[in-house]
Amino acid sequence: MKSTLLISPAEIEQFYQQQNVVIIDAQSGPDVVRKYADGHLRNAIHLDLDKDLSSKTRDPSKGGRHPLPAADKFAELLGVCGIDLNTQVLVYDDKSSANAAARFWWMLKSLGHEKIYVLDGGLASVVAEGAVLEKGINSNPAKPPYPMKSWKGAMADIEEVARVAGHPEHLVIDVRDKQRYLGNTEPIDPVAGHIPGAINIPFSTNLDAAGKFLTVDELQEKYKTAFAGRKPSNVVIHCGSGVTACHSLLALEHAGMYGAKLYVGSWSEWSRSGRTAATRE
Repeated sequence: MKSTLLISPAEIEQFYQQQNVVIIDAQSGPDVVRKYADGHLRNAIHLDLDKDLSSKTRDPSKGGRHPLPAADKFAELLGVCGIDLNTQVLVYDDKSSANAAARFWWMLKSLGHEKIYVLDGGLASVVAEGAVLEKGINSNPAKPPYPMKSWKGAMADIEEVARVAGHPEHLVIDVRDKQRYLGNTEPIDPVAGHIPGAINIPFSTNLDAAGKFLTVDELQEKYKTAFAGRKPSNVVIHCGSGVTACHSLLALEHAGMYGAKLYVGSWSEWSRSGRTAATRE
């Protein structure tokens, strides 16, 4: 349909007019099924962050709070959603597309799918434009499992992160808010602070006041300054549990800066691993 990763509210109707399209609603939070049923984009089907976009774990010290599901299981889910190699997919959530929508984008890209787009600004952006949301629960005619069954996206594990954090040729970026990075507050994980050597660039700084992405030029300027000449492939992005980190990876790709790695386990794994936590920038 288009070469960019983002679709604006004004472009949604054009998207619907294409062949073989699927809309993914990735709203999350308490009573999310009811929230989805009460209002979503036309024909959108819902996927749940905890049930569909991560695997259940009893030990977050090995993989964090939102470890990836097995690639073949995700491939089966994509078939249930009606997604094949040629499907054009649009995903959004109710958090400026910075949460589960970004995670789904990264996962689908990591199976090699190219025709995946993210709604800039999320559900709120279309509501602000006066769109009438659809109610009820949708499903699509099922297709065979998606034919790619292994993750291809660039990832770093905890050992690599420990090895490169603070190394002058590498960069580890923590995208949580600054107060969590500094260890002044920690509402979720057992230890406050951050990975020693990691710098802090909150994912929220990818967005403008309206909750939409900064321009390509603005994103390039911000991240080229942070990278300080380092190659994107020497950059690791993490967050609390490997979800909002995907938003910063999306920002980098939108800015034409490819190759940064996702640390899926993120702080939720590191903070349970017995490794050192830092509390200063």
